[in-house]
Amino acid sequence: MKRGSASAPLALRPSERMRERLVAVALGAAAWVTVLTTIAVVAVLARETFAFFTDPLVSVVEFFTGDRWTPLFLDMHFGISPLLAGTFLVTAIAMLVGVPLGIASAIYLSEYATPPVRRRVKGVLELLAGIPTVVLGYFALLFVTPWLQTFIPGLKLFNALSAGLVMGFMILPIISSLASDAMISVPNSLREAGYGLGASKLDVVIKIVLPAAFSGIVAAVILAFARAVGETMIVTLAAGQRPILTLDPRETIATMTSFIVQAATGDQPAGSLAARSLYAVASVLFVITLLLNLVSQALVRRFRERYE
Repeated sequence: MKRGSASAPLALRPSERMRERLVAVALGAAAWVTVLTTIAVVAVLARETFAFFTDPLVSVVEFFTGDRWTPLFLDMHFGISPLLAGTFLVTAIAMLVGVPLGIASAIYLSEYATPPVRRRVKGVLELLAGIPTVVLGYFALLFVTPWLQTFIPGLKLFNALSAGLVMGFMILPIISSLASDAMISVPNSLREAGYGLGASKLDVVIKIVLPAAFSGIVAAVILAFARAVGETMIVTLAAGQRPILTLDPRETIATMTSFIVQAATGDQPAGSLAARSLYAVASVLFVITLLLNLVSQALVRRFRERYE
């Protein structure tokens, strides 16, 4: 090694160089498998979606503006608005539950809880995150819905409200865990500077810790939103499979993912228009998720530029 050169590589024996090359090839292959899998999924979605929209029975204008979705019936209509409305209705309810509770629990875990309490609470949150969503779906259908029907008139057996409430608790561990990690990573020197200026604990949390951890909190919320949009079993079991255009949380609705389950478990032949409608809905879901990721990156980048 040359003097003054701290980064010069050590001389390796031929066997060690061969092992390093094999490790590099294996790691590169693992990375390319992920990339190629993503490309294959996108290619299949694009091919089937293009075949769907080029069918003479399908209108692009009707697909995005129509209010009837009946691709599995003889009288076919392909207006995706009911599925979009159902998806965002359930997701909005879930976010109204999950975001406040998740951020509040993250503040408690990072700023107020003692280390033993933090470990216990995080263990409970991890346990909640590990519950299968099919169990949560049956919990919403068999427990939450009957309980809500005792004081909410007109609530259907399958409804968006119970599905959204349970989904809110499903995404709570995601928001709480990621947001608390972002807050814990804020340097203690910032907190000490706030205390030195006479700020209270709450002032330090609201005016120093939360802005400093904003990028991590935004990432947690966007990830939870994408997780809620793509949730399948809870909405399939608790919200129903009735594609109607409504914003009434008491009604039976259908979401994009519940339709995908309905179409995939049916007897539609491969290559049929009904089967290809599944891929069209999946492509819309993919685009929504992609846009959410782009928006989150733009928000984080803008915030960093503002506070740097």
